[in-house]
Amino acid sequence: MFSLKNIPSTSSILSIYTTFTASAMLIRSIATEVQAIINQLIPEQLRNLLLSKLGGLYSNPSSQMTLLINDYDGYSINELYEASHTYLQTKITPSMKRLKVSKAPRDKKVIVNIHKGQKVVDMYEGIQVKWEMTCVDTKDNEQGKVEIRVLELSFHNKFMETVINSYLPYVTERSKAIKEENKAVKLFSLGNYCGDYDGAWGSTNLDHPATFDKLAMDPAVKKELVDDLDRFVRRRDYYKRVGKAWKRGYLLYGPPGTGKSSLIAAIANYLKFDIYDLELTSVSSNSQLRGLLVSTRNRSMLVIEDIDCSIELQNRQAGPGGYGQGTNDELTLSGLLNFIDGLWSSCGDERIIVFTTNHKEKIDPALLRPGRMDMHIHMSYCTPSAFRVLASNYLCITNHDLFNEIDQLMLEVEVTPAQVAEVLMKSEDTDIALQGLINFLRDRKLKSENYNSGGREADLEEQNESKARERVCAIDKIGKINKKPIRKRKYGNKRKN
Repeated sequence: MFSLKNIPSTSSILSIYTTFTASAMLIRSIATEVQAIINQLIPEQLRNLLLSKLGGLYSNPSSQMTLLINDYDGYSINELYEASHTYLQTKITPSMKRLKVSKAPRDKKVIVNIHKGQKVVDMYEGIQVKWEMTCVDTKDNEQGKVEIRVLELSFHNKFMETVINSYLPYVTERSKAIKEENKAVKLFSLGNYCGDYDGAWGSTNLDHPATFDKLAMDPAVKKELVDDLDRFVRRRDYYKRVGKAWKRGYLLYGPPGTGKSSLIAAIANYLKFDIYDLELTSVSSNSQLRGLLVSTRNRSMLVIEDIDCSIELQNRQAGPGGYGQGTNDELTLSGLLNFIDGLWSSCGDERIIVFTTNHKEKIDPALLRPGRMDMHIHMSYCTPSAFRVLASNYLCITNHDLFNEIDQLMLEVEVTPAQVAEVLMKSEDTDIALQGLINFLRDRKLKSENYNSGGREADLEEQNESKARERVCAIDKIGKINKKPIRKRKYGNKRKN
């Protein structure tokens, strides 16, 4: 029977409590000292590895949660996958058995990343998480089979809120800093090559050295373009406030050899925007075109060169409104218009669309209005100011006694910057190179005068270029019929346009 005599005295209870508290403090002190010694003797990577092994032995599998991060979310690139993939480059350890390594021709260092099946352990605010790269399946597209890549992120389920709301944003911010430090502009084209790939797009580093300082074009036009680009990239909130998609369209037009491709490369290098080089001859339908658009990254340029002869768009005059809608089984003008200015054009931010052509008058006016091609940039024949840039680039000079005569001839003769550059490259001696250019310009002037006076000496070079351009257009259209791309642009190689 319970008795008050059996209850311990107050002094006994306090003595027991004091003893227990002292023991707990002693144990905690010893544990702290042991942890400090371990931190000094065992490297962090090895500690994380040991913790992961112990956690695997003693943790309850039912308490683990796994997040699946696919490389694509429908048509669109999963930016969280890209960020995580970049972040994991900093978590490589010697204990891993298989790693993926790569190096582009002009990269300063080798890029190392995890391979499928490999695991990475990371610690964040005392929380242990485990990453694993997997490839769950393959899917067929028009370029063949493509692996569906997935990153698995596992952790104790009690930390779900912290991982989703704090750790993943941390990974995203760290990846941005890593990308900015090692930024390499990419050139994408349809098809999977030996380099990286994003769905239907294969890519390589853009190694074109063009910059605005080196471009031989009218200084006023150059300044206007740079100011427009600067204004565009800082106006995110402005575009949202006025209710417009954050994109900009540029039409580059002018004769062959005036630097259109070099200007595209200079814009990409200036803004650090990737380039998506789209050959319309490789696109068979409106639905495929939409899929390609939404699979491009933000902060990128979509380029369609020689749009006047890339493809013969159907249904231009069909229907009472003049624009046939066509079907998803064919590529139509209405599909292209919706692509650059319709609902689908808003799928992404900070996009630039560039068309190039040698014959602006051949392009349907519907493609050129503001909101589609916002700024039209005429790439003209070489001017005295453009010649000064070329002389600085190729001869490393800013002034010479022969400049005045060359300037006068430039005003009387139509020659492209590419033709002038070719003449300047023929000699490393400044005087010889400039005199060769004077002789070339005089010869061009004489031929032009003979032609204008009714003589039969035509400018065979320009005639041949025009005929060659017509042949290329015809071949492209044949390629469209056969659904085979005929030619591919390579911005990575220096090319006169």
